[in-house]
Amino acid sequence: MPDLQALVAEAAVILDRAAVAFVAGHRAESAVQKKGNDFATEVDLALERQLVAELEAATGIGVHGEEFGGADLASPLVWVVDPIDGTFNYAAGSPMASILVGLLRDGEPVAGLTWLPFTGQRYTAVAGESLMCNGVALPALGRAGLADSIVGVGSFNVEGRGRYPGRWRLAVFEELSRVCSKIRMHGSIGIDMAYVGAGILGAAIHFGGQTWDHAAGVALVRAAGGIVTDLAGDPWTADTRGILAAAPDVHEQVLDLLARVGSPEEFR
Repeated sequence: MPDLQALVAEAAVILDRAAVAFVAGHRAESAVQKKGNDFATEVDLALERQLVAELEAATGIGVHGEEFGGADLASPLVWVVDPIDGTFNYAAGSPMASILVGLLRDGEPVAGLTWLPFTGQRYTAVAGESLMCNGVALPALGRAGLADSIVGVGSFNVEGRGRYPGRWRLAVFEELSRVCSKIRMHGSIGIDMAYVGAGILGAAIHFGGQTWDHAAGVALVRAAGGIVTDLAGDPWTADTRGILAAAPDVHEQVLDLLARVGSPEEFR
């Protein structure tokens, strides 16, 4: 069994170095066009190369990154890296962007690091231990109600198709607004999940994302006593695309709300 605390400590030093280039490259322009209107900047590419090289050298564990792939996600132990989560925000000059590093053991997140260089927040978690922010243990999530919570939601196009059609997402927002007036669209899954773990948000509802978007946040939320599932309430796996991360009471209330909206299939 690897020493997870030691691995996180090594990774934290590496992320601190990466944060320097992250801040310096703010407002970087698109360098690589991806699917749809998604893109990567030169900073994304350079940071991923740096993180992969340093994590592998320091820990001997393979790395899978958003931009270049890498080690098999089904490996017994693998780092998962998103060098810039919230690339649109980052390129536009918004501070709502982060660096995400998760550690999967047989597909389960056992450690996570989420760095918000522009706000000075450094979240870390190890399975079975408290969620930490800047080296200080945060309290476990307490009882909360959806009506009193701030809820982070993913962006959408009402004409969008795919697994969660845009009109279904709009119906979710409509139903959510009847219960909760404090809905926020931050444009970063990683930040939303870190903020759920920290108790800033009561829940985060996102309609997509990949393993590198989720892994670090799953570790953070679980360390705080929260729950992360897909939007049907099934446990998170590396194949999960839409996510619901929340404090336990709020998680149950959001699942009830999604059930009232109905199946995404009804909105195609």
